[in-house]
Amino acid sequence: MTPSSSPLITRRSMVMGAALAGVGGVAMARQPRPESARIGKETLERLVPTRIGDWTFRDSSGLVLPPPDALSDALYSGIVTRTYVAPDRMPMMLLIAYSNVQDGMLQVHRPEFCYPAGGYRLSPTVVEAMPDGVGGIIPTNTFSADGVSRTEQVLYWTRVGAAFPTTWLGQRVAVLRANLNGVIPDGVLVRVSTLAPDMASARGDLTAFAAQLVRTAPPPARRLLVGTA
Repeated sequence: MTPSSSPLITRRSMVMGAALAGVGGVAMARQPRPESARIGKETLERLVPTRIGDWTFRDSSGLVLPPPDALSDALYSGIVTRTYVAPDRMPMMLLIAYSNVQDGMLQVHRPEFCYPAGGYRLSPTVVEAMPDGVGGIIPTNTFSADGVSRTEQVLYWTRVGAAFPTTWLGQRVAVLRANLNGVIPDGVLVRVSTLAPDMASARGDLTAFAAQLVRTAPPPARRLLVGTA
């Protein structure tokens, strides 16, 4: 190395170092950040009303749950499971599974995965628009689940950030779009089900209960359910 080449190498190193630092700064600035404050299981339990329209809380047993594996433990910030009863109305089983963070690795399980794991046979899923009780419309999925000893009619929706994806692919796309906008969205699965032989006989009570759930929820709970207070 000649003495005259040393300043050139030093300047080149400085320029490259500055460029790399700039790229690193841009990457840090664009790194997705969580969209909402963390909510734990105890808080989630308190937010869900014990009286929903004509229905009142009875107990927390008898529901089909996501499989108890390590992924579920890492995925959900809280899961609320409840059964509600009302005079002259069908009993309703409610599951709310909330996740503070939805990214490419962790996403809420959809019921089409949970029910077959419990031995149920499912009808084709049908997408239906449901009034949410506060002037909006929620895209929901419905299906029948036939088990060994009972048949459930299921209505559910998933919210990922501001989106309501109705398929697993749509769910992944919603996460990706939010990440590209610089946020890691939260996510929730809201599932309402009842014991009935067919969807035609259960649909009225399922949709009425779901709309009353949104309407009677306090503002923080409504934000979790439908993304707006």
